[in-house]
Amino acid sequence: MPRLSPHTVLRRGFKAIGDLELHKVLQAEINYELMNKDYEQKHHHGSSGDFRVDWDSPYTRDLVLQRKCKSGEEIAVSAIPSPGIVYEFPRKAFMKVCVKKPALSSILQFDCEAFGKDDDSGSDYKIRNAYYLQSPESLSPSIYRGPTFSDLDPRLQDALKQYLVSKGIGESLINFLIYHLYKRDHDHYLSWLQRADSFVEKGE
Repeated sequence: MPRLSPHTVLRRGFKAIGDLELHKVLQAEINYELMNKDYEQKHHHGSSGDFRVDWDSPYTRDLVLQRKCKSGEEIAVSAIPSPGIVYEFPRKAFMKVCVKKPALSSILQFDCEAFGKDDDSGSDYKIRNAYYLQSPESLSPSIYRGPTFSDLDPRLQDALKQYLVSKGIGESLINFLIYHLYKRDHDHYLSWLQRADSFVEKGE
């Protein structure tokens, strides 16, 4: 059996040390994430209410809910986590709400930001923009969509928020969105850690 050169022995030794250290760090992170279930108790899970989940993709990271009222009115909500550290909770989320009346091609679109309250008492959201679109295809930058939302009279801002609440976009739904998006990302992060650890461990 041929003898290994000192360089080869040294290189393999460094690799084993590197794998072992990475394995330890990954294991510590996995154990922390498994134990870190504070969000299960500290946040209201909420409910999707009359909305049904139409799309839930871990790849595009968006969540789409839809609801059709007895009047024929259709409401769609899409949400995506805002950029940030995956294990921070509660996280903010960007949200779009579209309202369409029956027999009309025009829609009202609201761009919103959802967030958890500082006192852990639930969630809320702010409207950032409100658009009137002639049709879902009216997305050209040259088309006037409406004024800057913050420039509107405060009473009108409040009325538009209450309009959305009357359509089911209330605290319970926002709680559901924030919890669902966080839990989905957290589960995928934990799975990634476990796969990476398995790879490193097999290479030791």
